[in-house]
Amino acid sequence: MADFLRSAELDDVERAALDQGVTVRRGQGYTLRVTAVPSVHRQFLARCQPLDGGHGLPAIPAQRKARREYENRVSTLMPEP
Repeated sequence: MADFLRSAELDDVERAALDQGVTVRRGQGYTLRVTAVPSVHRQFLARCQPLDGGHGLPAIPAQRKARREYENRVSTLMPEP
């Protein structure tokens, strides 16, 4: 998901948050920890929506799962108003 975001056209706030993120070993892979205000996390989720398939892109199960887990964490920690 982080690689997908790095290749996307991000605004300055999103790019700064992503650039300051820390890559952490997690299980068999890596995760990116990003400290940002809730609105930036929601923007990241919106930008990663194509990972679920559609928009002419194939759905890759691991990417779809990563986006879904991120969405669950963001929703749990920062419920929408």
